Amino acid sequence: MNYKYLFGPVPSRRLGISLGVDLVPYKICSFNCVYCECGKTTNLTLERSEFFSTKSIIDELTDFLKKKPFLDYITFSGSGEPTLHSGLGKIVDFLKTDFPDYKIALLTNSSLLGDKKVQDEIKKIDVVVPSLDAVSEEAFNQINRPLNTITARQIIDGLYDFSKNYKGKIWLEIFIISGINDNQNELDMFKQVIADLHPDKIQINSLDRPGTELWVKKTSDEVLNQVKEYLYPLSVEIISKPEAINNLKVEETDNAVNLILSIIKRRPCTIEDLQTATGIPVKKIKENIDKLINDKKIEDNKQDRGNFYRIKLN
Repeated sequence: MNYKYLFGPVPSRRLGISLGVDLVPYKICSFNCVYCECGKTTNLTLERSEFFSTKSIIDELTDFLKKKPFLDYITFSGSGEPTLHSGLGKIVDFLKTDFPDYKIALLTNSSLLGDKKVQDEIKKIDVVVPSLDAVSEEAFNQINRPLNTITARQIIDGLYDFSKNYKGKIWLEIFIISGINDNQNELDMFKQVIADLHPDKIQINSLDRPGTELWVKKTSDEVLNQVKEYLYPLSVEIISKPEAINNLKVEETDNAVNLILSIIKRRPCTIEDLQTATGIPVKKIKENIDKLINDKKIEDNKQDRGNFYRIKLN
């Protein structure tokens, strides 16, 4: 079965071996973040909808999970903000009923965490990884470029409200962009908000793949460590590179092409990234990359870390 809504499993820098579930089409989101590896938001919205058939997503999950693959998490992420899908609660309930041994994670930009209906739909999720990239309105608008009705204060209040009754783990992610949200004033505000929120983890992230805006660069390890030290005694970890997958092998060419394409569709990757994510031999990856380029399905983008391949948009 060729999966339309599932991608991976891939090694996640935060979640180990993760099966991605993409709930919204490219590129529907409530933010247009300057660092987003998926590219520019083309539909900026807070309106929830059943963008993809809930039944079709559940059918794909059933087909995949009945084989009992090893996974650390099933993760709602992908091409846009997952909480915008109105069937999210039904999918969570299905997983917890039919495949209760698997843990579920949600990566979210936090824009809908203050919505009571969304809170109810995601209350059974094991780990929620919400983003908070800025506390000041100026830095928030500069980094996240949200729908014009969304403010940083609303995001923070939504996080507080959600955390009151949520029983799972909250791993708060902060994406650091030097010169915008790493100054003393912003870090002081972060420290106060985090102290009041009491997340289970604080994860500092930085650019790893090409972002939406070319001016966004990877933050140095020195700066990331300075931020970590400044936030002390809060418990902070810097997100590191994932370990390679060694127990997943895709030997058939058709399957290799589909898997590579499904991953590149969601995020730009180097050949090394793809080998780490899939376990496919480098030679076979290169063969399939050449085929996908010749078929005009992907394109390359040279960056400091290497040659990234991304989906070619019409």
